[in-house]
Amino acid sequence: MDRNTIIAIILSVIVITAGMTVQTFFMEEEMASAELQAESQVAAEESSASDSVSVVQTDTITATGEEPDPTPFTVTSGEFEIGFDPAGASISSIKLINHLDGTEPVELVYKDQNDENIFTLHAGNTVIDDVFSHTVSEIDISPVHEGNDITRVTFTRDFQTADGENFTIEKAYAIPLNEEYLMQMSVRMYKEDGTPVSISDGNSAYTISVGPQIGPAFQSLSSNYDWRRMEVKYADKKDSSNIKYSDGVFVADEPVDWMSLSGKYFAFVLMPDEDVAISSVSAEQATFDEGISQKNIMHFSRDNDGTLINDIYSFYAGPKASKYLDIYNRMGENIYGLNESSLNKVIDGNWLSWLEAILNWILQFFNRFVNNYGISIILLTILVKLLLQPISKKGMDSTAKMGALTPKIEEIKQKFPDNPEAQNAAMAKLYKEEGINPMGSCLPMLIQFPIFIALYGLLNTNFDLRGSMFIPGWINDLSIPDTIFTLPFSIPLLGADVHLLPVLYVISMILSMKITQSSSTAASSQAGMMAFMTYGMPIMFFFIMYNAPSGLLLYWSTVNVISIGQQIFVNKKKKAAFAEEIAERDAEKLAKKDAKKRSRRK
Repeated sequence: MDRNTIIAIILSVIVITAGMTVQTFFMEEEMASAELQAESQVAAEESSASDSVSVVQTDTITATGEEPDPTPFTVTSGEFEIGFDPAGASISSIKLINHLDGTEPVELVYKDQNDENIFTLHAGNTVIDDVFSHTVSEIDISPVHEGNDITRVTFTRDFQTADGENFTIEKAYAIPLNEEYLMQMSVRMYKEDGTPVSISDGNSAYTISVGPQIGPAFQSLSSNYDWRRMEVKYADKKDSSNIKYSDGVFVADEPVDWMSLSGKYFAFVLMPDEDVAISSVSAEQATFDEGISQKNIMHFSRDNDGTLINDIYSFYAGPKASKYLDIYNRMGENIYGLNESSLNKVIDGNWLSWLEAILNWILQFFNRFVNNYGISIILLTILVKLLLQPISKKGMDSTAKMGALTPKIEEIKQKFPDNPEAQNAAMAKLYKEEGINPMGSCLPMLIQFPIFIALYGLLNTNFDLRGSMFIPGWINDLSIPDTIFTLPFSIPLLGADVHLLPVLYVISMILSMKITQSSSTAASSQAGMMAFMTYGMPIMFFFIMYNAPSGLLLYWSTVNVISIGQQIFVNKKKKAAFAEEIAERDAEKLAKKDAKKRSRRK
């Protein structure tokens, strides 16, 4: 293998590794419910009739009235199957009925048995976990949609202060009946006389939390191909940014539009209505040896400003895919009338996102015809290779041309058997005389890197590949590794699952390098490096890519197979032609040399 190819491969390793790191680490309006809005207006009018504000200390609240039924229940609405817990009027389960985790719907609420539910209310150090009564109904909230738009689940419970004042806490959930993945929740606290009530811990009336983790379930997050992280979208920023913890805690230092807890394919995004007086936004992260290995919890605290508490939050719980998130940037396309929410910023992006979008459009185009994403990936790879053929051809021609110099390289090796420096100098002179560009095989590869990186990002995080089958019984899901069987023990660095695609990928990589090497030659000083690049580099990639998604490995394996075919063709057709050209030039040089000798004799 020539020095230029070695340089190109080393650069490719650097770029691919950097791409993986980026993937790993870098990797509203109103409830729109006519009923909720009407209640808000009535309550506001009532509160204006009185200037008195009752501030209730958290340790003096007592639930009153007959104890409601504490039995948890499930509501199925649109894309959701949601488990509600009357204790705290909270959510214990969110299942996406049209997305599977194995054979069961994806469970997005991932928690240990003793962890708090989603949307648990805190007042100071007190958790409001009293049992609430509830009602379930279907309501038409959107004037642009016909029929019922939401399932409304309303929880209420009366409370009393130590001074004997009575007030009510109401939590209501609006769950879409259509194919949207955003629900809304309202929090109301009121007294019969219309005066505001505040459950105070000082600056905050209450705090609402979401966590501890988003599903599907996982055993660890050590892989480059899965993650859980939190992001925040500041009000004055165009894009979201990853949260940076300090001793496991994050506190926003400026107004926040929304905060998200997301994994590779799904996300929770909590967004308060612009009228909600948020006093602070924070998050915490912790890791554990048992149970859930990592917990991430977001907290939104409501300001204790003495106003009527009738707050509305939008909560997205679904796929990280543009077709589901973009509609909340356009008022007329979602039932809640949200506009310019920027929820689509939760989708992982990088400086090549525009190129990923183009490649994804082509992938979807192929899939509309073949209805198999595995075949579509192969077709996309072939198309990309065809488009890049003019560039890659120059590199392969350069390699074949150097291969045609093998006899002369061997002469140099024999002439300087024990002097690697002299070999390299003589070969450099030879390349110059033959008009071979030392970067001829390297630059074409560098030019192609942006496309390779974009394809890596596309095939590593594309939601449409999740659950997509390529070959039944072998590659059943292109978004995860192809497990052919599981060992009763774990292998260091690999685990217990045995994957076949990484093996085929490494074999194709070794064959590609060996065929390229057969087309070129190098000084003996490079023999060790060549052996490492041929065998050591593929073995290293084997461990790096072992747990990669099947779709990504299918792409790289297809690239290798096509490259093998291209290089074989070039070697067969071009190498002989280059050898003939070199022989003709040598003959001409020899003839001129003989002519000079004869002229001197005369």
